[in-house]
Amino acid sequence: MPGRVIQTLLTVEDVADVDLPPEPDVATGEAFELTIADLPETDDIADDAPVIGIIDSGVNDHPLLEGAIVGAIGVPTQLGTADDWGHGTRVAGVALFGDLRDQIAAGVLARAGRIASAKVVNEHGQFDERRLVPSQMREALTTLNQRFGCRLFVVALGDPKRPYDGGKVGPWAATLDELARELDCVIIVAAGNRAPRGGNRLEQAVTEYPGYLLEPANRLCEPAGAMNVLTVGALAHGEGISPDLAEHLHIRPITRAFEPAPFTRIGPGIGGSIKPDLVDVGGTMVFDPAVGRLRMGEDLATAGVLTLHHRFADRLFTAGSGTSYAAPRVAHKAAQILTRFPRASANLVRALLAGAARIPEEAQLRLQVLGDDAVRSICGHGAVDSERAAYSDDHRVVLYAEDELPLDHFAVYQLPIPEPFQSGGRRSIRVTLAFDPPVRHTRADYAGVGMNFRLVRGCDPDLIFEHFRRRTQEEGRQPDIDNRYNCDLQPGPRERELGTLQTASVTFTRGTETYGDNYYLVVRCDGGWASAFQTQQRFAIVVELTHQAEVQLYERLRARVRVQG
Repeated sequence: MPGRVIQTLLTVEDVADVDLPPEPDVATGEAFELTIADLPETDDIADDAPVIGIIDSGVNDHPLLEGAIVGAIGVPTQLGTADDWGHGTRVAGVALFGDLRDQIAAGVLARAGRIASAKVVNEHGQFDERRLVPSQMREALTTLNQRFGCRLFVVALGDPKRPYDGGKVGPWAATLDELARELDCVIIVAAGNRAPRGGNRLEQAVTEYPGYLLEPANRLCEPAGAMNVLTVGALAHGEGISPDLAEHLHIRPITRAFEPAPFTRIGPGIGGSIKPDLVDVGGTMVFDPAVGRLRMGEDLATAGVLTLHHRFADRLFTAGSGTSYAAPRVAHKAAQILTRFPRASANLVRALLAGAARIPEEAQLRLQVLGDDAVRSICGHGAVDSERAAYSDDHRVVLYAEDELPLDHFAVYQLPIPEPFQSGGRRSIRVTLAFDPPVRHTRADYAGVGMNFRLVRGCDPDLIFEHFRRRTQEEGRQPDIDNRYNCDLQPGPRERELGTLQTASVTFTRGTETYGDNYYLVVRCDGGWASAFQTQQRFAIVVELTHQAEVQLYERLRARVRVQG
């Protein structure tokens, strides 16, 4: 339709807005009719494949989970292990298969790992009233770790009555933070869900999207405010319209693909830190005035993420909408990283994921009217490209290190800059730091240790050491480093240093030959109250160098590193 026609329509008093027609989702509906005979064979799972712990309502046997479930427990034991609610099996399906709809369409059913289940809620999705949730979490995660070697966990449960208000996190979140550190494990937590509108304001779910995502009541719910975990918000997979509804003009989609889901909860986290950490696909909602409600994946399959039904004898597949399905998508990608790097620390897995995350362009365009802070509070660091997380390629190189620092010390890493990176074309450096400090729920300064980083270029290493080292009063003020030597990493220090997962980047378009062929990454560790009992802090650092596609950056850098080694 020509632009002048749209402008004319908008001048008509009875026309409130003009939108594109819905795009129906055919594939999800078709998948519901599939039988085992229609499906490709599932792959064989290696005996040493990563084990993903599902802390939920249990996980039931299913033909597509054959050979994948290594064990199950109930916490408490009288809950049993069967999934009568269905939520845990749905979460497990996404964790193992990722985008199940795409896999079926491609004729491949590849599973990212194995499953261990801890049932912690009953058939109504309620916790046991005789146990405190933090103690259930500690028993469930510790048991799965010790018994089955589980180092990845998905907690797609939360307390919507406890939204994070900017003060202290709750004891559930604090327990997860402690366990992430104690077990050296990656705990992935759903940000939580909130219906955007109700009652006679139902249509505002469409007309006021995405503004209502910023409402105070839409903040992360307990335990998603935890600091050492990966908190995951949701993106929409599309419009969510089924073919039979697409013909009805009154049906209104809220989102398009890779825009924030209308139910996703937002940050910031503790002390204003960036939360959620990541986002991934979790389905959407559709406004259907004919039935007077917002329809999600559980009600309208095409609005949700395709996954496994907990009663496979009734049907193999079901669908759901929520951050509960975005979180296991991230677990799927984390398992792929652990398959490639089986000895990677939890900090390294977190850093590789965040370093490979980008906010989708669709989300940025939809949210730009709300400002940069809103984009970060809704999308965090963005959605993970799993190939980018695990591999380098010709024009992009990923370097990483796992290390420890004494408290109140710093380390300087030499970053080789090959000649093609110094001149011509658009190129960028992205730095990601992950660490797992001790925490105390009772303290206002929740984390016992802080860490941060700076990227310096064209500067003598001796000056860098003199600038950053602690000095006595007699030694006087440290020598300054001219601002032009500091790479202007964004987001800046004030924003990124509030969390335990920090990522920032700088882009160059002009030549940087004058700054030489070595940059220096300074990683600092600031001891807080943990200095009373801790001497070291472990961390992981990931650096990505990216150049335009025709530059063979990988070979140049690999040759230089080999010569230096």
